[in-house]
Parts: sequence; structure tokens; C-alpha cells
Amino acid sequence: MSGQPMPIATRATVTGQPPPSSDCAAERLPPPDRGLLGRFTRAVWRIARVGLIAYLLVLLGLMLLENHLIFFPAKYPVGNWQPDDLDVEDAYFTAADGTRLHGWYLEHPHPRGHVLFAHGNAGNITWRAEILRQLHDRLGVSVLIFDYRGYGRSEGSPNEEGVLADARAARRWLARRADIDEQSIILLGRSIGGAVVVDLAARDGARALVLESTFTSLPDVAVGHYPWAPVRWLMRTRLNSLEKIQNYHGPLLMSHGDADRIVPYQLGRRLFEAAPSRNKKFITLRGGDHNDPQPASYYEQLDAFLNTLEPVPQP
Repeated sequence: MSGQPMPIATRATVTGQPPPSSDCAAERLPPPDRGLLGRFTRAVWRIARVGLIAYLLVLLGLMLLENHLIFFPAKYPVGNWQPDDLDVEDAYFTAADGTRLHGWYLEHPHPRGHVLFAHGNAGNITWRAEILRQLHDRLGVSVLIFDYRGYGRSEGSPNEEGVLADARAARRWLARRADIDEQSIILLGRSIGGAVVVDLAARDGARALVLESTFTSLPDVAVGHYPWAPVRWLMRTRLNSLEKIQNYHGPLLMSHGDADRIVPYQLGRRLFEAAPSRNKKFITLRGGDHNDPQPASYYEQLDAFLNTLEPVPQP
């Protein structure tokens, strides 16, 4: 067998199987499925898009329902409109835009002062009958409490511009009824009512300003209740007392509970510190929440504060 090359033995020739092809190797090592990553990305984007749309719809709802989330009026006949041992006079007057308003006037035979009381954002004047008793019987003042538009017997619907106009109309009625200047009236406001009377005092002055559990601005309050929403940009209602109070230089008494869960205590302190008045005092109500009644010690200090006021010039 000389002259013939020796054949080279291979695994195929030994086993009788054909050599592996490239197709078989590809089956043993499949390439990654790039379509899976794409499908996952698209699913994540769809979920994010739905979540974003839902979030924007919630923000739109907050904007459209803003006044309903701020003002909680109780319309007549809700409440006790004939309170025992409280000889109130019905006061009817009209705001500058023609809205007819209602309040209660409780006259003292020998008043040491005349108080305009702006209540909080819920209920109506009948819910404050006990406060009227304290002011009239304990402190010896005549008091006008009024309902904002949409509350109690007052017509209309509440909004920032409207409730501020209502307070101006109420102050005008009280001044005429008591035959005194509007600037001789003591302005008392609780919660949102504090922002209402700050507006009056900053514009025109007052004999004194008394604020209970009030705030710097309404967006500052809303931030604590809706931290997930850009409320400072969305809210139309501002009630910016922090800015306005810098224009009031008269006597000021403020009180705030340090356990307030609706209007944080720190907001009350900030408002007090921004006031330029030289005759001002801040009362911390230890353990007091927003809707707790004022304790006896508060009325004692309010009584002492009233004693510091200049007497009203007689006509």
C-alpha cells in the first residue's frame, strides 16, 4: 500500500456519527431574548402613565373642590336658634356685593368694649353660644358674632373674597349699632376667623386684635394635610395673614394649643413673631387641640389684656 496516504481517524469515523454542525451548537447555547426586556419596559411605562394620569386627576379634583375642602357650613335650621339665657338680637346686614348676612348681637348694659367675633370654618353661630356667654358675662363686653355667606341664615356661598367682605359688613353694622368708630372695635377671630380679622386690622386698624388657633396662611396649613400635592401652587385661597399682620401695630393677644392637629402650633408662633406690635402676648395652651374649648385660665388672661387697652373716646 505504498504511495497511498494513511487516513486520519476522527470521532465521526470511529463512532459512525456525523461531525457536529454550527446549528447544533446554537441550540445548545441559545441567545438572550431581547424582546423580554422590551416588553417589561413597556409594561412599566404603561403603569407609570396610568399612575400619573390618576395623580393629575386627583389634583384637578382638589382644585375644583377647594372651597368645599375649606368651608364646612351648617345651614339654618341646623343648630339651636333659641339658646337658653342668651338674649340675642338678630342682626341683618348686607355685604358690598349685595349678599344678605345674619348674625347675633349680645349687648351688655355697661360694656368695657365691643367685640366682633369671627368664628371658624365649620358650623354656624349657634355652635358658639357658650363662647358668647363667656365674653358677655365674664368679660363684660358687647359681642356681635356673624355667619359668613353660606352659613346659618346668611345667603350665598363662601370663598376668600366673600368672607372678607362679610367681615367688613359686620364691623360696619356693629359700629353703627354701638355708635362707635370701626377702629374702636376689638376684633376676635378663631382659626380661619383669625385670618379674617387680621385682614380687617391690617387694612384699617382696631382697638385690639385677639387671635385663637390661627395660622400664617392657608397653604401653610394645607401642606401638612396634603404633603403629596403641590398645594402652594394649586390653591387659590391664600388668607395670607403672615404678610398682612406686618401692617398692624396695635395691641395683640394670641393663643394656641401645643397639641393642635389641624393648625400646627408652630404656625401660630410664626405669625406672632411676625407681628410688629409692641403690646403683644402669646398664650400657650398646654395639651390643647384645635377644637378644644378655651380654658378658664385663658379668659383670665384675656380679661387682664382688656384692662391694658386705651379707653374708647366718647362721642
